[in-house]
Amino acid sequence: MRPTLITGLGGTVAPALRQALVDDGGRPCVGWDRAVASPDDPAAVEAHLDRVDPRAVCHLALGAEAWAAALAGWCARRGRPFLFTSTVMVFHHEPGGPHRPGAPPTARDEYGRYKARCEEAVRAANPAAIVARLGWQLAARRGGNTMLEHLHARAAAGEALRASTRWVPATSFLEDTAAALVTLLEGGAPGTFHVDGNAEAAWDFHRIVCALKARHGDPGWQIEPTDEPAFDQRLLDDRLRTRQITAWL
Repeated sequence: MRPTLITGLGGTVAPALRQALVDDGGRPCVGWDRAVASPDDPAAVEAHLDRVDPRAVCHLALGAEAWAAALAGWCARRGRPFLFTSTVMVFHHEPGGPHRPGAPPTARDEYGRYKARCEEAVRAANPAAIVARLGWQLAARRGGNTMLEHLHARAAAGEALRASTRWVPATSFLEDTAAALVTLLEGGAPGTFHVDGNAEAAWDFHRIVCALKARHGDPGWQIEPTDEPAFDQRLLDDRLRTRQITAWL
């Protein structure tokens, strides 16, 4: 069985996706070794893809737009599924959400603009590409770039955890994000999709932080409710039902 190639296995979401694919019938997965094939060398990228010959490519790593386009283009030429993970940060908080897949990106910061450029590069190279926008990830355990780890770090630095009662974030538990990505990959339908475990629950950040403290955090956390920021960041998508965070909190 040909493997699924997943970039970004040193990050937070990619390892969860790999585990979900392994659990789903023992699907073999391989990562991208930058020492073997530089993402900045188009010929090396093409040759590495030819050697690995993956059944599908899931691009979760940070890297130049040209790398994303090269991966997407290789899959287009060979009829292989291609999935790219983007972010809710392609939307600025003015105007606020909730945001739907057809809404044009409004990012003003460089990271959000970068991800929007990657989306466009991927779509141009591969009209059948799957683009999945994600929010801030939740986890029941320490580690990774998750909300729980961020809160532990702030508390360890002696900070009070200021949490807005008027910010409704886009967020999902890692396992549910990975399950949604597997569903999109195996479904094969092209387009832009939103993955958000808070889409229906609509919990504000303060409520989420209090629930994390009770279930997965430290009893010593000092949580202070605030009024800012104030916007709805949720990612809505009627085509994809992501398990809501209330199942975990």
